[in-house]
Amino acid sequence: MATEKTMVQGNESNGIAPSILTVRMIMQGKEVGSIIGKKGDNIKKYREDSGAKINISDGSCPERIVTITGTTDNIHKAFTMICSKFEEDLQNTPTVPKPPVTLRLVVPASQCGSLIGKGGIKIKEIRESTGASIQVASEMLPNSTERAVTVSGTAEAVTACIKVVCSIMLESPPKGATIPYRPKPAVPPVVYAGGQAFVIQSPQMPVPPPAELNKLNQMSLGQPVPIIPPTAYLPVSAAPGYAPIPFQQRPVQNGPIPAPNGQQTHEMNIPNDLIGCIIGRGGQKINEIRQISGANIKISNAEEGCPDRKVTITGTPETIGMAQYLINTRVTTEVCGMGIR
Repeated sequence: MATEKTMVQGNESNGIAPSILTVRMIMQGKEVGSIIGKKGDNIKKYREDSGAKINISDGSCPERIVTITGTTDNIHKAFTMICSKFEEDLQNTPTVPKPPVTLRLVVPASQCGSLIGKGGIKIKEIRESTGASIQVASEMLPNSTERAVTVSGTAEAVTACIKVVCSIMLESPPKGATIPYRPKPAVPPVVYAGGQAFVIQSPQMPVPPPAELNKLNQMSLGQPVPIIPPTAYLPVSAAPGYAPIPFQQRPVQNGPIPAPNGQQTHEMNIPNDLIGCIIGRGGQKINEIRQISGANIKISNAEEGCPDRKVTITGTPETIGMAQYLINTRVTTEVCGMGIR
């Protein structure tokens, strides 16, 4: 897909039609929120006024990919507005001196040589002609063939620099196949104990060594704790910074519903307007949750007059706990996030 390639040269007809290219950037949630604006007002204006297509990746990751596609003129207009908004945001911060506008572009490694030039001559020219600072990362981004190119300065300098970068990218298309960088979802360390999944809420809390964790757990529960990836050891007490993962669970009389082979069944109620984020397009999300957790998950059909859908989770206590956590994460992201899908 064209939107998955970075700054690629578009098709031209008899040399008349302008080239279409795509620029990809890595942004954090706060920056994305600034671009989107209240009720999407900002991004709607940027799209209409620039004529560029502006898309933002799924909101389940701390890093988001912002994709801008159009002619060089479309892209220049879009960046002019986005950089001006970022500069305005920085002016409203109490920091002194004010930090520069900073953007992180994602560029195929095969094109970075053209940006740097022989002996660094080209990148030096870009810095001098635009007044912006531009740095090309020496290492490729994880699981990709792309590098981060960081541009910083005033809004005007950054916009001018990106215009030059786009021109160079059109003159020197990427060589070979490009594996695009895709941010990974943030999955905090989770530990399962005492019938509940626990997640770290404060990264500043000290993490005890494995032996101490197991000692604490044996004192309270009498059995070792299975650690759920990513591998990290966390205290299972209710100390500040640690808490059971919240989720909507339907009360079940006499504890968990018994199931064959020593398994258990738990039920959760999810509002109808949020069930889509659990299922995903073509069932992609619910299948991922099944695979990661190892639990069997069934979702009831919608019933007239019922505001919720029943989610039935069957498995061991560990797989049920992980499934509950993953479902809760999806719901929280949908409610609190500003992602555009």
